[in-house]
Amino acid sequence: MPVDVVIAGGGPNGLMLAAELGLAGIRALVLEREPELVPRHRANGLIGQVVRLLDRRGLYQRLSGSPGPPEPVPAFVFGGFPLPLAELDDNPLYALGVPQHRVEQVLEERAVELGAEVRRGHELTGLSQDDDSVTAEVAGPDGEYRLTTRFLVGADGGRSTTRKLLSIGFPGVTRENVVSRVAHVTVPQELLDERSGGLDLPGYGVVPPFLHHRTERGVVTFAPWPDRPWMVSTMEWDPDADDQAPMTLEELRASVRRVLGVDVPFQALPDGHLRRVVGGNTRVAERYRDRRVLLVGDSAHVHSALGGPGLNLGLQDAVNLGWKLAAELRGWAPPGLLDTYEPERRPLAERVAMHTQAQSALLSPGPEITALRELFAELLRDPGTVQHLANTMSGADVRYDLGDGHPLVGRWAPDLLLDAPTGPVRLAELSATGRPLLLGAPDPLADAARGWADRVDHVTAKTDAPAMLLRPDGYVAWASDSPAPDPASLTEALTRWFGPTR
Repeated sequence: MPVDVVIAGGGPNGLMLAAELGLAGIRALVLEREPELVPRHRANGLIGQVVRLLDRRGLYQRLSGSPGPPEPVPAFVFGGFPLPLAELDDNPLYALGVPQHRVEQVLEERAVELGAEVRRGHELTGLSQDDDSVTAEVAGPDGEYRLTTRFLVGADGGRSTTRKLLSIGFPGVTRENVVSRVAHVTVPQELLDERSGGLDLPGYGVVPPFLHHRTERGVVTFAPWPDRPWMVSTMEWDPDADDQAPMTLEELRASVRRVLGVDVPFQALPDGHLRRVVGGNTRVAERYRDRRVLLVGDSAHVHSALGGPGLNLGLQDAVNLGWKLAAELRGWAPPGLLDTYEPERRPLAERVAMHTQAQSALLSPGPEITALRELFAELLRDPGTVQHLANTMSGADVRYDLGDGHPLVGRWAPDLLLDAPTGPVRLAELSATGRPLLLGAPDPLADAARGWADRVDHVTAKTDAPAMLLRPDGYVAWASDSPAPDPASLTEALTRWFGPTR
């Protein structure tokens, strides 16, 4: 029997998409070539708007182990510079220090709870499509087979088989001379700087913690995580680096010695996850859709990991696509809804490519870069510059083109505490269903919206915020401050995003 949606790739983005579809009653089948989920050194946490997004799906508490809502972080980094975020009047940058394998574990649990099937050890090898369906060719542990599905989504990473099968171009730039090395380590207690928590190295000085520490020869990062193994990593510019031989601890020590000019006697843990990456890519797919096949996450874009934007970008791709794909499958999508996925998300991938390349440039060696950094440090004395960078890295500056009118339209809905008959309720709690929400609308608007009650929830809890219509991805589709807003404007927004009444 045909499957509603096949998702090629069971990483965070594919699993998030499966969960979003499940919230809308759509069954997804996830194909993941790895036979089991194993810890690997990938992302060290989640940065940006995605933390609040997970809160609005009830997943933040599962990941953090804390019952409360997320809080913005007091400091972060950009291009090796500390950003004093606590000094901002409006700090938009949230973080959640959870390794990627734990994120995948929680998302897989949630997707399965909502009806998804995850087939590990199964890999997409071919596809064909017509006007009504996609046929996927799959290689599994018991041999090859075919699946028929209404839509297929490629969430299979930067080397996406899906993208290649569609012959979608992946333009961008490749840097062959960048070499990154990392390992989980222990460090002698006498080298720890009590004041900063970093390393106090004889003959050099202090290497601050959790900061890309640049010298004229490269970059060293020391990450003394409070609840997981510590890490030391380096970045150098070496066009002759060997990317074939296994990484060793002595290789990392030698890299640290070259960058800092002193030896650091750290030891690798038994499961030290020694890893070397040579080269790097910044690329964005020429298009995100080919008829009934779409791309999400790293299948559509790759970039430097500096600043940790990858999961912020990819998981929000999945949430943007999920409700639109579900609307198409459930039959209420207005014409062209699915076509809004690429124009909304692709510019954000291009923006992440821009700011990660800028950070890479600021960390590069050379006296001209040192001069640039001196100037950049002066610019960071302006709180407006810090605010701009915080907005950029978090995604708080995103405004989709959802029409003219209220300043909130196209923006991420603010976190609200509403006064319900049963007591205060956070907007995050109301958003956990993944359904569109109409908030605080007076009676004439409630009457106008009644025809969409099968797909839009009207929340009558009181709030000081404007009346708002929220899309399932958390962005404002309509808003009004007027005590007697025009019902026609709300009806227009409801029809545009959630189709005609039935």
